[in-house]
Amino acid sequence: MSKRLLKSGIIVSGMTLLSRVLGLLRDVVIAHLIGAGAVADVFLFANRIPNFLRRLFAEGAFSQAFVPVLAEYQKSGDLNKTREFIGKVSGTLGGLVSIVTILAMLGSPIVVALFGMGWFTDWLNNGPDAHKFEQASLLLKITFPYLWFITFVALSGAVLNSIGKFGVMSFSPVLLNIAMIATALFLAPQMDNPDLALAIGIFLGGLLQFLFQIPFMKQAGLLVKPKWAWHDEGVTKIRKLMLPALFGVSVSQINLLLDTVIASFLMTGSISWLYYSDRLLEFPLGLFGIAISTVILPTLSRHHVNRQDNSVQSALDFRNTMDWGVRMILLLGVPAAVGIAVLAKPMLLTLFMRGSFTLHDVHAASYSLWAFNAGLLSFMLIKIFANGYYARQDTKTPVKIGVIAMVSNMGFNVLAIPFGYVGLAMASAMSATLNACLLYRGLAKAEVYRFSHKSALFLAKVFAASVLMGTALSYYTPGIEQWASMTFLMRVHWLAWLIVLAVLVYGGMLILLGIRKSAFIAGKFEETTAI
Repeated sequence: MSKRLLKSGIIVSGMTLLSRVLGLLRDVVIAHLIGAGAVADVFLFANRIPNFLRRLFAEGAFSQAFVPVLAEYQKSGDLNKTREFIGKVSGTLGGLVSIVTILAMLGSPIVVALFGMGWFTDWLNNGPDAHKFEQASLLLKITFPYLWFITFVALSGAVLNSIGKFGVMSFSPVLLNIAMIATALFLAPQMDNPDLALAIGIFLGGLLQFLFQIPFMKQAGLLVKPKWAWHDEGVTKIRKLMLPALFGVSVSQINLLLDTVIASFLMTGSISWLYYSDRLLEFPLGLFGIAISTVILPTLSRHHVNRQDNSVQSALDFRNTMDWGVRMILLLGVPAAVGIAVLAKPMLLTLFMRGSFTLHDVHAASYSLWAFNAGLLSFMLIKIFANGYYARQDTKTPVKIGVIAMVSNMGFNVLAIPFGYVGLAMASAMSATLNACLLYRGLAKAEVYRFSHKSALFLAKVFAASVLMGTALSYYTPGIEQWASMTFLMRVHWLAWLIVLAVLVYGGMLILLGIRKSAFIAGKFEETTAI
C-alpha cells in the first residue's frame, strides 16, 4: 500500500516542486516589475480572488466531494456508466460556473466593494485610494474567467488522479506560471499599466491548463460530452457533499480573504507584504501538504467503499493510510517550519529584493512570514485530517469545525488589531491550529484515526533533528547587512549552501536516531496503542 503511495507522492511532489520553483520565479519577476506599493496591492488583490477559487476547486471542495462518489462508480467496473457520470457532472457544474463567471465579470465593482471595502469607501468619498477601486474592478473582469477554466481542470484532474495519473494535474499549474512570466517580461513593457499585462497572464494561464488536460482525458477514454443533469443521483450526491465542503475545507482561504478586507484599511503595502510572505509559505505547503493530501484521498475513498466486503481490514487500511499521511507531514513539515523561521529574511531578500522591492519591504514581509509560519504544520495537517472526513462522505462535521475556526479567526483579528498586518497573519495561524485540533478530535472520537505512541516517538525524533538543523543554520547564516551587500549570485550561492547543510544535518540526525526508509514503504504499519 504505502510503497504505491510513496511513489505517487514522489511524482506529485516532483511536479509540484517544478510548479513552485516557477511560481517563485514568477513572484520574483512580479516583485521587480511592480514592487510592494499601490500598483502591487491592486494586482495582488485581483489575483487573490481567482487564486482563492483555484484552491477551493482544484485542491479543495470539488475534489473532496467528487472523488469519493467517483470511486463508487469505478468500483462497478462499468466504464460506460462512469463516462456518463463524468459527462453529467461536467455539464451541470460547468453550466453553474458559467453563470457565476459572467455575473462576476459584469458585477466586478460589487466584488471589489465586498473584499476591498477600504478602497470602495475612498472611492465614494473621493479619497486617495479611489483609483485602487477602479483599477481592481477592471482587473477582475480579466482574471475572473480563470474560474471557468480551473473548474474543468479540477474535474479532469480528479478523474485522472483516480486512475493513478497524478502527474498531469500536478504539472498544470506550471503553465499558469509560464504564462504570467511571459506576459510580465514581454507584454508588460509594451503597456502603460503593467498590472493589466499580469492580469492577462492569469487568463492565458487558465486557458492553457484547460487545453492541456484534454489529450490525457481522451487517451484515458474519459473525454465525454458535458450534459446538464441537475437531478441525476450522482450529481445530487456531489451537490450535497460539495456545498458544505466548499466552506469546510477552505476555511483558511476564507480567512485570507477576510484578512484582505481588513488589510485594505491598513497602510499601503500591507496586502503586498502579506502576499509575499504567504507565497513563501505556500512553497512547502503545496510541495508537501497538498501533494500528500492529493495522493491519499483516492486511496482513502477506496478503503471506505470496500468496507462492505471486509469492514475490519478496510478500517485498518484506512487508519494506516491516514497514519502514513500524518507521518509524512511531520517528517517534512517540522523541518520546513524551522528552516523558514531561520532563513525568512535571507529568502525574501534573495528572491524579491530588486527593482521596486526594497530592504524595508524585506523586513516588513519577514514579520508576517514568521507569524504565518507558526501555523505551517497546522495548515498541512488540516489537508490530511479533512480527507479523513471527506473520504467517508462526511462533509457536515468539517463545516461545523470550519465555522468555529472562522469565527475564532475574526475574534483573533480583533485582538490582533494593535499588530497591524502582522496581527492578521498571527490570527490566521491560530485559527488554523484550532481547526486542525478540532478535526483530529473528531476523528479520534469516531475511532477513525488516533495518533499512536509510535507516531509520538517519531515526532520527538523529527523535532530533535529539526532543532539541531535550525541551530546549525542559525550559526552559519550571515547577518542581514551582509546579505544586503552581496550580489544576487552570491546570495543564491549562500542560500543553496545553507539548504544543503540543512538537508545533511537533518537527514544525518534522523539516521542516528534510528529512522529508516522502511518506516514509509512497509506494506502495513504496525498496530500500536493510540493516544
